[in-house]
Amino acid sequence: MKILVVDDEALARERLISLLNELNHDYSVVGEAENGQQAIEKVVALQPDILLLDIKMPGMNGLEVAQHLIKHEKPPIIIFTTAYDEHALAAFEAQAIAYLLKPIQKEQLERALQTASTLQQGQLQSIMAEAKNTRLHISVKSRGDLQLIPVSEVRYFRADQKYIEMRHSGGMALIDDSLKSLEEEFANRFIRVHRNAIVAIELVIGIERDSLGRSYVLLDGCEERIDVSRRHVAELRRLVKERG
Repeated sequence: MKILVVDDEALARERLISLLNELNHDYSVVGEAENGQQAIEKVVALQPDILLLDIKMPGMNGLEVAQHLIKHEKPPIIIFTTAYDEHALAAFEAQAIAYLLKPIQKEQLERALQTASTLQQGQLQSIMAEAKNTRLHISVKSRGDLQLIPVSEVRYFRADQKYIEMRHSGGMALIDDSLKSLEEEFANRFIRVHRNAIVAIELVIGIERDSLGRSYVLLDGCEERIDVSRRHVAELRRLVKERG
């Protein structure tokens, strides 16, 4: 089985690779990554069967990496590696997900690999949905690859039939998240303006009203005006006033 090792510490990666080489099984290390972005790129390029993934990494942590990889066509089985206290991992253990507590021993690694080889992807998806880890990026499928868009660059999300339009600083993309789940996950960054749209709070600069009485929210850096339903006008006006 092909394995990708992900950890921001070089010594930790070296130790894991050394332990894997000592195991008398059909395991082969196909690569290593030192951060979340690199991990996703290498999963797409190398198609590993198993990912040894550190949870605590700067920037994009291991939980967010797992959330993005679930959407990949052939996601790897993930074994989390962490220095967290065992009590902090109780939720993962209850769901039978494999994890390794640092410092990692060869026997622990072997057991985790055996567990991972029998883990169903549906279990992993359920676990990650319950983790409620707020993402720093939105993953977009593009010609078989996963493109990561920083949430900080997103202008708005708008429902369009069965997809969500995501306008960001680099253009437009379609994603398959629900508007409700996005609103809940990013409640501190986006505000509802219409039944089909949420916009970035920090980009709201004003509200316009046309001759027919329809209201629109104006966003900094975005030429398009977004419809505002009557029920949300008062809240938006308060926001604009508070921001001066």
